[in-house]
Amino acid sequence: MSVSGSTEFDIKATPAQVLDAVAAIEELPTWSGSHKSAVVETRHDDGRPFRTRQKVGAAGITDEQVTDYSWEPNKVSWQLMESGQQSLQIASYTLTPTKSGTHVVLDLEIDVKIPMPGFVLKRILKGALNSGSKDFTKYVESRAARS
Repeated sequence: MSVSGSTEFDIKATPAQVLDAVAAIEELPTWSGSHKSAVVETRHDDGRPFRTRQKVGAAGITDEQVTDYSWEPNKVSWQLMESGQQSLQIASYTLTPTKSGTHVVLDLEIDVKIPMPGFVLKRILKGALNSGSKDFTKYVESRAARS
């Protein structure tokens, strides 16, 4: 049983700065509490990450995941390709420029291979959406302030 959710938020940074922050895969563990490590395995021709590998932990479950990223001018998407624990992960940040920065829509759908009560899976989803919005916003805004 997959679960999906969405959240919308604003970041005081340009869409280009937001995309650059997403592309800084190796920095995921500095702002996402569930990420223990993250590396880029291969890149698109423009240098942006294509295939990445992360070690993650959530709700007492640890996992190594491989994800593939695709990039558009105002959107980045990623899809789970390999995982010991998850059977599905599809996500995206869709960006809209605003007067004060960027409006972001985070969409996420996940499922796990192991039997798990729905409320636990929903809690994992909620935590991921929270980190992917609030923690990500703090990270992007701190990067933007330094540039």
